[in-house]
Order: sequence, then structure tokens, then C-alpha cells
Amino acid sequence: MRQLLLAGGIALCCALPAYAVQNDEPVSLNFVNADIQEVIRAISQISGKNFLVDPRVKGTINIVSATPVSPALAYDILLSALRIQGYASVESSGITKIIPEADAKLHVDTLASPQGNGDKLVTRVFILKNESASQLVNVVRPMVAPNNLVVAYPASNALVVTDYASGIRRIEKLIESIDKAGNDMPLIIPVLHASAIDLANLINKLMPEATTAQPGDDNQRFVLTADSRTNALLLRTDNPGRIERVKQLVASLDSPANVPGNIHVVTLKNAEAPKLAQTLNAILSGEATAAPAPAAPSAPKTTTGNTENSGGLIQADAATNTLIITASDPVYNNIRAVIEKLDVRRPQVFVEALIVEVTADKAAEFGIQWQNINGINKSGSNIIGGTNFGTTGNIIGASADITTVGQGLNVGIVKGTTTLLDGTKVLNLGMLARALESDTNANILSAPNLMTLDNEEAKIVVGQNVPFITGSYTNTGSSSTAANPFQTIERKDVGLTLKIKPQIMQGGTVKLQVYQEVSSVLASSLTAANGITTNKRSIESNILVDENQIVVLGGLIQDSINNVQSKTPLLGDIPLLGALFRYETRQRSKTNLMVFIRPYIMYQGDAAQQLSRERYDQIGKTREDSRLDNHLMLPDDDTKQLPSLKVDDTIGAVSTEPATTVAEPNLP
Repeated sequence: MRQLLLAGGIALCCALPAYAVQNDEPVSLNFVNADIQEVIRAISQISGKNFLVDPRVKGTINIVSATPVSPALAYDILLSALRIQGYASVESSGITKIIPEADAKLHVDTLASPQGNGDKLVTRVFILKNESASQLVNVVRPMVAPNNLVVAYPASNALVVTDYASGIRRIEKLIESIDKAGNDMPLIIPVLHASAIDLANLINKLMPEATTAQPGDDNQRFVLTADSRTNALLLRTDNPGRIERVKQLVASLDSPANVPGNIHVVTLKNAEAPKLAQTLNAILSGEATAAPAPAAPSAPKTTTGNTENSGGLIQADAATNTLIITASDPVYNNIRAVIEKLDVRRPQVFVEALIVEVTADKAAEFGIQWQNINGINKSGSNIIGGTNFGTTGNIIGASADITTVGQGLNVGIVKGTTTLLDGTKVLNLGMLARALESDTNANILSAPNLMTLDNEEAKIVVGQNVPFITGSYTNTGSSSTAANPFQTIERKDVGLTLKIKPQIMQGGTVKLQVYQEVSSVLASSLTAANGITTNKRSIESNILVDENQIVVLGGLIQDSINNVQSKTPLLGDIPLLGALFRYETRQRSKTNLMVFIRPYIMYQGDAAQQLSRERYDQIGKTREDSRLDNHLMLPDDDTKQLPSLKVDDTIGAVSTEPATTVAEPNLP
């Protein structure tokens, strides 16, 4: 029975196509579980549309109209029914393509008008004038069918949307309501009596919720700053309520001061109040001034910089680091603008220095000495003699004291002992051959580093404070008093000294005033009568170096050769045999010294914290590497690990925590 009704409905629709199209008469649709292909064919006859059906379009469809509809509406009803089944229609060159919805966006005619059938796929390009196309994608995407397309083209700030015509019309209305000219231009609020800088700081404190706005929430955006040149406030926000609140606060606070004398108190954040007060007073009085010398440690913290001038009176309270300004409103506003520019956080500079010193000393000596003192105790005329070259461990000294021979290989011929005229017995040393070779190498690596503020000098000294005798005096004693000798001394630092003064230039370049010194006490001069002798190598220079770049300050490359030959005339010149009558000493010294330096600029506090963590971890690793190995008979090394550094993100403070490792027990 169902098949008869279906066939009857199709036959009825197919029997009157020409008449319905020509007369545009309404038709009644009654398709129950009808094949999609047959229904499309029937609607094609009714509406006069040409369809191109994809082979993948299959299934049955139900369309029932309670009242007759026009052929155009019958076409729209078919498209809606196909959309429900997951198929879409795309019109191109007078042909309606029926294809699966997932592939329909590949066949859509770009820039097609969304007017017409609501279930027809079209592509529309929206050129945005005010809002960002990339940000608007997240707003439009939920309104588009999952199989359709929403793409932003940032180059032209365009939004490309492929969707059904009805959806395109909704999106168009949405974009028209969003893409409007907003309050991008800042609002200028003039300040007549008060200081715009003070008002900006006060209002920002009164409206703290403005600083907690989430990213991308333009309605919560709030920026209030002061223009010191015009003494005006600049406000930018998309919230009309906040604009009115700020205007009301400014109108209430921007009134003539009621306090006699126009006294203002300014708390400084970064600058030093005494120095800044002296600078400001010099500006008001038109006199040049130098930076004040630092106060003695015992000096009380009192006010300074209280020079009165025609413009006003500025005093500094060092204890609270504040300025007390007595001036008229126009003068105070000018002073406040200068303070705002000078009271800024100064960057810090961390400087690493690397001092590399490589020395190599090689020495060799070889010689033979002869001596004949057999006739010293014989009566009559006798001959004695020998060769003595005056070197360390000569044959005469060795005869009297064999321990004075010295280092190296010593070979001699001894013929008993001999008694000298004074009765002293000495060795009868007939021959002494000495051979010595020494090789001394030293590789010294020093890496001093320090941190300082921009334009502030810093100094680090690692060494000893050595006394140097500068004079001596002895009081001549009388018969009843003893002599009173005394000496005057002066202590000087001996070791490694690094002194720098950085100045940050434009573009991250750092100007450095550097003084580098490496000094040491000469060991052989410790017992010298004339006092101590020191070795000193220093560099003093002004340089320009880019941030995080290494530059060499200077160095020394020295190579010295010393060759001394002592010989007996004529005998020492004999080939081969002449070596028995010569003494040769050779010495070669090489010194390579280089000094390198590298600055780091730290504009924020977190950079210093990061550097501190790195250095702290480096020291901890060094301690672990230097831990002594366990020994069977000796106590174990119970050196504990350094406490770990942790930074509290909420306040930015660095704290230490005890190490969790357990030290190994000591052996009894």
C-alpha cells in the first residue's frame, strides 16, 4: 500500500510539471520514504532547476506539505530536507550540485551573494575595519556548521566564512554589531591645580581592579598615565563607567590646596633623597652643584638640601627617603615632573673578569770543577790549585761542608781529609761534577666578578694586607734608660684587585672604567734587609663593550733566555775535552698573561635572581665535586649540601631551605 502511495505521489508531481512552471501554480508535496533520486527528479520538474547529483547521494526522504506551495518554495524545501540528511546544494553556472556536506565547501562559488535560499552553501569575505580578524574567529566559529569553514587572513584583516546562506546572514549582522569604532583614542583630562603625576598614582591605587583584568578582556582594559609637559591625564578604557569614575575623582581632587604654604611630601622609590634634593635646589637656584659626599657612618640622619631660593624650598629626609617641597602649585608641578624622570629604577651591571696567566721556567746546568790541595800540609814549596766557577755548590765550599753541594746530580772524588793551617779538617775533594735540570710550569686562572649599579663604582679585593716598613727610629738611651727602637709601617693589599665603574650607553653598549691588578709577594724577599718586594701586574683602561660580549683588556707575552758559560782559558776551548774545564748554565722563562672581561646588563630584579640561582647551584656542585672519598682508617667527609634556593613567585623573595640529605656517620 505504501509503495502505491509513493508511486501515486511521484506520478502526480511528474504529470503537471510544465503546467505548474508556466502558470506558477502551487503544488502539493507528499513524499513518504521516497527515494532521494526520485524526489530530486520531481522537484527539478516542478521548479525548472537543473540538478547534478553526486553518486554518493543515496537514501530515502520524507516531504509532506499540508497546503500547496509555490515551485520556488518547493525547491527551498528540498534543500532543507537534503541538509537534514547530510547533503548540501551548491549553485554554479545555473546548475545545482547535490553533494555530501563535508565536500561541499570545495565547490562553493567564492564571493557568492548570501541572498536567496537559506540552505544553499556560499562563501563570504568580511573585511574588518576595527576589530582583529584572528580574535573574531573564536566568536564566529560556534555559529558555523562543523563541516564548514571559518578562516582569518591577518594580512588584510579579513574573515573568510563558508556556510549556508541563512548562517551567513546571521554572521553578517553579528560582525556589523561588533566591528565598530571603539574608544581607541585616549581621553585627555586636563589638571588645573594638582600634579597630574600625583593624581595618576593616587587613582591607580584607588582602582586596583584595573590591574587584574584578564588578557583579551577589552572591557576591563584600563590605562591611566600622566603627561608632565601639559600636566594632564591620559585615560584609555573601553568601559564607559570607568571613564565617569575617573572624571569624578579628578574633579574632586583637582582643587586649590587648602594647606598654607603649599607643602608637599614626595616619597622616592629608587633615588636617594639627599642627592636628589641637592640637584633640584641647584636647578631652582640656577647654580651647578656636585654630588654630595657620602656621610660618615656616625653622622645622624638629618634633613639636608634645605637651600631656599626664589622658586621654593626643598628638604630631604634621609631616614624615610622623602622630599619635602614647599612651593607654589606651578613650581611644584614642574619639580614633580623632574622627580618622576629621575626617580627611576637604575639597571645593574654584572661584570665577569677572567685572568689567565701561564708561566714556564726551564733551567739546566752542567760543569766539572777540579782541586788539588795535597801539598797543603807538606813542608817546602808545593803546588795547589783547581777550578772554581763560583756557582752554587762550588768545590771549595763542598770541601768544607758537603751539605752545600746543592740540588741535582753530584759526583766527586775524595782522597781522605786534609788539615788546614788553622787546624780545621776538610775533605780532600779532588773533583766535583754537577748536573741539574729544572722545569717549572704554572697555570693560574682567576675569575673575579662583581655586580654594581649603573654609574656606581665597585671594587673587589682578594688577597692579603701586607705590612711594608716605611721608616725606623731608635731613641738613644741614657745610663738609666734603655734605647727604644721602633718602626713605622704601611699596610697594602696584595693579591687580586678588580675595580670597575660601568655606564650603560645607547643600544646596550657598556662603557667600563676598569682597574685590574694582580700582585704577589716575592718569596725570596721575605727576609731581605731592605724589606718586602712585590710582583705587580695591573691594567687601567676605559673601554666600550657590547652587552654579553667578551673583550680583552690587555696582556703580556714575554720570552727571556739566559745562557751563562764559565770556563778555564785555553783548556775550556779544547774540543770534547774542553767540557771538563767548563761550567754552563741555561735558563728560559716564558710568561703569557691575558685579561678578559664581559658585562651583563640587568634591567629587572628577576635577572639578578636568576644569576644568583645559577651561581648558587654552581657553588653547590663544586662542593660536591670536592668531597673527599671515604677512607678505611680516617673519618668520612661529612660536608653537607648547601640549602636549596627557592623563589617565592608571590613576593619575589629568595629563601633557603635546609638540605634533605643525611650526612654519613663518622667512624670512631
